[in-house]
Order: sequence, then structure tokens, then C-alpha cells
Amino acid sequence: MTATQIPSENADAFGGPPPEEEVRPRRPRRRVRAAAIVVALVAAGGAAGIAATGTFDAKTKDDAAIASAATATSLAKVTQGTLSARTQQNGTLGYVGDHPVINNASGTVTKLPAVGEAIDQGKALYWVSGKPVVLLKGSVPLYRDLSRGMEGADVQQLNAALVALGYATKDELDPTSDYFSRATRRAVLELQDAVGLKETGQLTTAEAVFLPVDALRVTKVDGMVGGAAGSGGVLLRGSSTKRQVTVALNASQQASVKAGDKVLITLPNGKSTEGVVSAVGKVATKTDQSMTVEVLIEPLDAKATGELDQAPVQVAIVSETVNDVLSVPVDSLLARAGGGYAVEVVGEDGKHTLVPVTTGLFDNSAGTVQVTGEGLRAGQNVVVPGS
Repeated sequence: MTATQIPSENADAFGGPPPEEEVRPRRPRRRVRAAAIVVALVAAGGAAGIAATGTFDAKTKDDAAIASAATATSLAKVTQGTLSARTQQNGTLGYVGDHPVINNASGTVTKLPAVGEAIDQGKALYWVSGKPVVLLKGSVPLYRDLSRGMEGADVQQLNAALVALGYATKDELDPTSDYFSRATRRAVLELQDAVGLKETGQLTTAEAVFLPVDALRVTKVDGMVGGAAGSGGVLLRGSSTKRQVTVALNASQQASVKAGDKVLITLPNGKSTEGVVSAVGKVATKTDQSMTVEVLIEPLDAKATGELDQAPVQVAIVSETVNDVLSVPVDSLLARAGGGYAVEVVGEDGKHTLVPVTTGLFDNSAGTVQVTGEGLRAGQNVVVPGS
């Protein structure tokens, strides 16, 4: 950094300081952290502070040496483009849901899935006394045997599942109907034949389990092959195969995040992928140090997240975005004594100029801030603290 020369009416014709005046080195700049914690600073000694505008050069090698000794600096570019306000949070990458599989078949457990295995709708979850128990999609448990002539929400989800699995077309069986019709019976016969169940045309509680997933990813196996099935007991647990990131957000920040906000997820391997906030909790939970609310995030590219479960990730939540604006590193800002900020612009000729700026959106994650200032343009160099 160059040394700032103190203007004087007695300066010689060459612009240098008179012999009796001392060249004062600029004091080390102070970093400005973020919009929420910016405070008024006095950047230079004396009552003058930093002038509204000014130009200064290192006129001699000695001046340059003084400036270099005062503080180490480097240069950064003024950039133009899209800027987002982001908050950095810790998150956990996993799968959506936790579903216990309750068995209603009597007998001996003869086959169980392995942890991590994914079972699609229409396939057997496990076997009791050699007979498969099939997974079907639905939120209402199979609490009764279903047969022709019955009505209800459980019948409606059976009709929807049969159509989804291709055992009937929409023209043959209305997936929104809650009536167990002749077409329902025919489709149940097709299902039973396909999975190896006795073809009766009715669906019993021992033959299927309804869960609200298209496929169940097994997370825990409680039963044991050769053991008693135990009607009403939990044989295994699972999640959906849908990926999700969970963030425990400080309750004080709840209002700054909403469903639909874009996020950037940084994975354990260092790669990043985009996501979107799907839900923000309304009930706070007390942790050891604070009150938090749960924020759920859906990755936009599930494959990019891999298959890790309960993996720690970093999440940058985007709460606001501005387009086609100028931005600079936050630590390039210099607080002016009279209020406001300036940046130190370095011209192509090496001349240093203080340009007053008005700040806008802060990106706490990237360490940049939106600025406007007279004469400021993209591509200019600004001074920032050196490493």
C-alpha cells in the first residue's frame, strides 16, 4: 500500500511534502465482517479520519517502504453480476421419513431384507411361514381384510396402488374410487399371482403392508429369521429413498428462511449441489446451547448427493438475490470518520483513490457486498488486507 501524504499549503511545486512535515503511513485497515455486525470504525488517526475522496501516491521508494511496513495488502476485482444473501449452516444429509413395518401375519419369519436394501412398491418386504408380505403405497394402515363390496380410504389407496403397478388401467379401474369393485378383485388376483400368494381376490392383513412411500429403504431390522413373527410387532424400519438435508436452525433466524429459498449444499467430498428449502419448522426445540427449529431441504439433483446417510454437510441458504450489481470483498470496505464507507481503488497508472460507496446486499457466505459509487465499475482493482 502507498503512504498517504498530508496536504499542505506549503507543499513544493512538485507535490511533495515540505521538509518539516512528516509522511504519515496509513494505519492498518480493519475488516468489516457482515451486514448484521458492521460497526462504526475510525480508520485513521486524528479527527480527520478518512476523507470523502482523495488521491495519493508513493512519491519515493522510502514512502513505499513505509507503506509496506505499515500493513500488508493485496488487490481484488470489482465484479458485476448476481449476488445472494446467504447464511452458512451445518446440516445432516439423509433420507426422508422413518417408517416402522408392523407385521400382522402369524407364523415364523422365514426371510428378511438387509439394512440398506430398497424394496419397491408391489414387492415382498419379508416372508412369514414362506408367504410374502407385500409393500403397497398408502397412508392408511391395512387394518382389515379387503374384499368386494367394501368402501373406504383403505380401498381407495388399494385401487390407486393396483393401477400404479399396472394390474389395471385407469379405464378399467378408477384410482380415485373408494369402492372395491369387480375390477378391483380382478386386479388383486393379478397381484397375488405375480408375487406368489394364493389367488383369492381379497387382500388380507397378513398379505400386505401400506406405507406412504414408493419404495422403502431398510434402516433397521428388528426381527430374526426363524423367530416368531409376532402379530402386531415391528419387524423392521425404513425410510423413503428420497434424499433430504436437515438443518437445526437457531430459532432467532426462523423468520429469515422460508420454503422455496434456494440453497447450496457442500458435501463431505467437497463438491457442491443445489437444493431448495421444502419446510421450516414452527415449533422450537431446546438444545444444549440454544433453541432451534428444523429446516428441511430437498436436493435438486438427488444423484449428486450419493448414498451417504446421516452425513454432515454445509448448507448456504439463499434468502435474497439481486441481479446485475457491482460487488467487492467485505474486507475492502473502509469506514469513513463522518459515517459510511469507501473503497481504495487502484488505477492502471498505480494511483490510489478513495471512492465513497453505498452498501447493499451482503453475502456472508462468500464474504462479498453489493456496492454503488461514483465512477466505480467492474474490473477495477480495490485494495484488501493481505494474508
